[in-house]
Amino acid sequence: MRRHLRTVLVLLLTVGLLALFLRQANLAEVAREIGRAEPFQLLLALVSVMLIYVFRAIRWQAMLEPIGRARFLPAFRTTIIGFAANVLLPARAGEFLRPYLLARHEGLSATSTFATIILERVLDLLTVLLLFGSFVFFFDPGMGAIDAGTYRTVKVGGMAAAAMSLVMLLVMFVLAGHPERLGQIVRKVELFLPARIAAIVAKLAETFAQGLAVLRNPSALVRAAVLSLPVWFAITIGIWLVTRAFHITMPYTGSFLLVALLTVGVAAPTPGAVGGFHYAYRVGATAFFGASNDAAVGAALVLHAISFVPTALLGLVFMVQDGLSLSRIRSMASRGAGEGAADLPGRGPGR
Repeated sequence: MRRHLRTVLVLLLTVGLLALFLRQANLAEVAREIGRAEPFQLLLALVSVMLIYVFRAIRWQAMLEPIGRARFLPAFRTTIIGFAANVLLPARAGEFLRPYLLARHEGLSATSTFATIILERVLDLLTVLLLFGSFVFFFDPGMGAIDAGTYRTVKVGGMAAAAMSLVMLLVMFVLAGHPERLGQIVRKVELFLPARIAAIVAKLAETFAQGLAVLRNPSALVRAAVLSLPVWFAITIGIWLVTRAFHITMPYTGSFLLVALLTVGVAAPTPGAVGGFHYAYRVGATAFFGASNDAAVGAALVLHAISFVPTALLGLVFMVQDGLSLSRIRSMASRGAGEGAADLPGRGPGR
């Protein structure tokens, strides 16, 4: 019953966001805008999307170094499969599937590997906020004069997100420095749970904290943070290329503003970020860069397709090669969420 209710709520949210996105759009004109888009720039944007996952895999290797060695090809394949699962399955299943598969393949602790995904998300958010801050303080051509209310809201939201991210990073740093502390704290749940279950939970928590070992290694942490830059430069280049392909005048640094808006848009729990992604792009392109509504709608549709469809297709190819069906992927993602503390021997992707 709860699952059905969640499905209905997600469906309603998706439909509502799509309705907002398509409001006042002339679909015939949108189709003409898509037909007039520059194909070479769209091709370059597609290349930039593929580079994103190369850089993500390299960064993941750096974050995993303190807990174990992960080779590039398995890291790349599982990254693609994980992001494809996020597109094809509900509840962002790929966030659990990706560390589960890599841990299985490389003989790592699944819980410790999952901890690196949490750290990865914090680094991603901090990098987006760094780019957004650089736009506000160094590259802003006068956005406040164009739409002062929306721009003020975006800046306040960015500052709040930055504060929360820094707090999260500080908490993770403390846990990484003393992984046994988390285990000791969690053991206090013995007051409410049977001792055996409490001990299992405590072990899970301590293993999770050990997965943040990169935070105890300044050079490894700096390397992971630096490797976040090419990930997000590739993302912003793709946004800029698609925007320019639709003849919307925007400097490259304008993509730093759009990527902050898109980060908020994809946070909406809709399948494949449908609706939230589109609406966020349309608002940014029309409010700040003078795009016509139909051009912004067309660009949002194409940017979403370039950002998600190739990844989903390549992920499906890797799944087929590894003998994985969507139903099995869903089951493995659930298992990764519930049983991640175990070392997971057996066949994995690429074997």
